[in-house]
Amino acid sequence: MKYVNADIVLPEKLLKEIQKYMHGGMLYVPKPEGQRAKWGEHSGGRTYLSNRNKEIRKQYSSGLTTQELAEQFCLSCDSIKKIVYGKK
Repeated sequence: MKYVNADIVLPEKLLKEIQKYMHGGMLYVPKPEGQRAKWGEHSGGRTYLSNRNKEIRKQYSSGLTTQELAEQFCLSCDSIKKIVYGKK
């Protein structure tokens, strides 16, 4: 996250109001609720796990056991079962 000086981006009246509560400290201003990115959207983690889970379901439906899949994907049998039997 990049630091931005408040004198540059905020109107003087708003800056003076904020200074009543914060004196020279750093203030985090979060994005509005509807504009936040979900976990893994920017890093690609969400896509990676989705593709991995699709592959696990595909291999399970073609006959591999949960034990074989657990060894192949370095997951526990319980994790494989959650992926295979859970919602898609």
